Amino acid sequence: MRLKDKVAIVTGGGSGFGEGIVRKFVAEGAKVIVADRDAQAAERVAQAAGGAARAVAADVAIDADVARMVKSASEHFGALDILVNNAGIGHVPQPLEALDERMFDQIIAVNVKSIYLAARHVVPLFKQRKAGVILNIASTAGVSPRPNLTWYNASKGWVITATRSMAVELAPSGIRVNALNPVAGETPLLKTFMGADTPEIRARFLSTIPLGRFSTPEDIANASAFLCSDEASMITGVAVEVDGGRCI
Repeated sequence: MRLKDKVAIVTGGGSGFGEGIVRKFVAEGAKVIVADRDAQAAERVAQAAGGAARAVAADVAIDADVARMVKSASEHFGALDILVNNAGIGHVPQPLEALDERMFDQIIAVNVKSIYLAARHVVPLFKQRKAGVILNIASTAGVSPRPNLTWYNASKGWVITATRSMAVELAPSGIRVNALNPVAGETPLLKTFMGADTPEIRARFLSTIPLGRFSTPEDIANASAFLCSDEASMITGVAVEVDGGRCI
C-alpha cells in the first residue's frame, strides 16, 4: 500500500503501459483518474478497478480537455497528488524527410504539448500544497535513437530534458518530477515502432535487448509506483531506463 490515500491521474490509461500503471496504483492503495481519448477503453479499465478509479474522456493535446481532466480529480476524489503523463504516439519507421506534416504535428501535440498543458493546470495546485509528483513516460528513443524514427526520438528527448528542467525549477515548491524510459513493449504501439510484426522483425529487435524480452505494462507500472511513492522522496530529475539493458 505504498500509495495509500494518494490520488493520481494517468493519461493514456485505457491501454498498454497506462493500463498497467492504473492497475498497479490501485493495488497500492491509490485512487486514479483514468484519462484516455478512447472513452470506452478508459471506462473498461476504470470499471475493472471498482470504486478506486474513474474514467475521463480527454484528448491531452486540447487545453479544455486537460483542464476538465485535472478538475475531475478534485470532483471525484477531493485532491490530486500524482500526475503520470503516459499518453503518447509514434510513427511508422521512415526516412526523416518522408514524414508528412500532419503526422509530425500530431506527434508534437501528444508527446510534447500535452506535458506543457498538464503542467499549466497541475503545477499551481501542487505549489499551493507544497507537494506533488509528476512522472513523464519518455522512451529509450530519447537516449539511444534508432534510424527512421527521428521525429519520435526527438519528441522523447524533449520529454527527458523537460523532466530535468521541471525538477530543478519545482524542487523548492516540494514537487518531484521524474521520467521513465521504457524499451518497446507488448502494447498497441509495438507494431508502429517495428514497422511490421513478424517473427523475423521481432527476433531482430529483441537481439538489441540484453535481457532478451520486450518490456511489459507490469515492468513500467512497478517502476512508476516506486518513483511516485514516498519511498522515492529523495529522487527527482532522473530518467530511469526500464529497458532490459538496451541503452548500455
